Amino acid sequence: MKTFKGGIHPPEEKELVKDNPIADFPLSTTFYVLVQQHLGAPAKPIVKAGDEVKKGQVLSEPLGFVSAPVHAPTSGKIKAISKMVHPVTGLLAPCIVIDADGKDEWTDGLPLERDPSVMTKEELMGAIKAAGIVGMGGATFPTHVKLSPPKEKTIDTFIVNGAECEPYLSSDYRLMLEQPERVLGGTLIAMKILGLDKAILAIEANKPDAIKLMQEKAPSQIQVEPLKVKYPQGAEKQLINALTGKEVPSGGLPMDVGAVVQNAGTCAAIYDACAHGIPLIERITSVTGRGIKHPKNIKVRVGTPIQDVLEFCGGLLDAAKIIFGGPMMGIAQFSDDISIMKGTSGVLVLTEKDTNISRYSGCISCGRCVEACPMCLIPSTLSKAGEKSMWELAVNNDLLDCVECGSCTYVCPANRPIVHFVKYLKALQRAANAKKKGA
Repeated sequence: MKTFKGGIHPPEEKELVKDNPIADFPLSTTFYVLVQQHLGAPAKPIVKAGDEVKKGQVLSEPLGFVSAPVHAPTSGKIKAISKMVHPVTGLLAPCIVIDADGKDEWTDGLPLERDPSVMTKEELMGAIKAAGIVGMGGATFPTHVKLSPPKEKTIDTFIVNGAECEPYLSSDYRLMLEQPERVLGGTLIAMKILGLDKAILAIEANKPDAIKLMQEKAPSQIQVEPLKVKYPQGAEKQLINALTGKEVPSGGLPMDVGAVVQNAGTCAAIYDACAHGIPLIERITSVTGRGIKHPKNIKVRVGTPIQDVLEFCGGLLDAAKIIFGGPMMGIAQFSDDISIMKGTSGVLVLTEKDTNISRYSGCISCGRCVEACPMCLIPSTLSKAGEKSMWELAVNNDLLDCVECGSCTYVCPANRPIVHFVKYLKALQRAANAKKKGA
């Protein structure tokens, strides 16, 4: 089976939740909708405290092309425009607080019924942009931007990422099993926008029932490709390399090798937006780990408090760490005073037994991180540079090519937090660039 060079084989741990059908999460009484749920320029709130809003109503306007609006997850009244801790950055960020009225009424004109096959490319792109769709695998890059490559870039490959290689998580797997038509419908829409007559749906071989079902359901122009089980098989650049043999150049993007990749959940959201006008106000999320009493896959509204989610799943059991996402690339939280976001593919609750909180030591130059790195970097050098805050040295050793997959940290016998060092170095580099630009 097709794969890439490097990578690791961490325990899958998907048995905790993979066989649990998607459960509808009940409506919360209060929603906390973060305005910044995408990469790129922040959006600006266009509502104020006291306003009545309806489900699907636009709450913010983008302040640039690489940006995306957020929408009301239900009907109710704006309680406040405040700030709360952002689960990804850890910083205080603008948040729109909504007291639900329990009616869950749609805003005027939604949902609507239309046939994407007779819509123009411009109409389809407009629907995707208006719906605020972002990459739902966790990257949260605005989808309309990905589907708008520069004219000088020739796109010949569209890949649907159904690999879901991250341990514990099964949200995309359940989506493909239970709602394949949404995934395939969104794939056809993206193909039409890009002007392609073929696409590849990539699924890791540890999901044979999803592979079989998708092969039965997919039209002839969508090829279902099983992949070798290996982490990070679902990382964009590794997926492209495994399927096409092409290597995204250093500092480059998938479009530089003629490829566009979208997550399976993103394709489903594309279909909802184009066929029904529905904005991205809910998603499928895996709530899993041995620290939660009843692991579940849930369909949950954006802005739902995590406390409500944990209570719905039976509450915590000897919980030592709560992670937004999976154990490899997810972000550990210092508080449960946070809410579901567009990119929240999972809420992972680990027990102390499942969490490595031991101290790290100096690099022993064993080379395991180099062998595991799917980007062919030298993580040990980046790690040492991080300890000394030497961001320029790190940049000269391809710091910005690191995809932060965590493979190096996983195999390190010295327990060095290499990805933490990488994030720190990238922050130093951004700060230096901003200072230089300001000067």
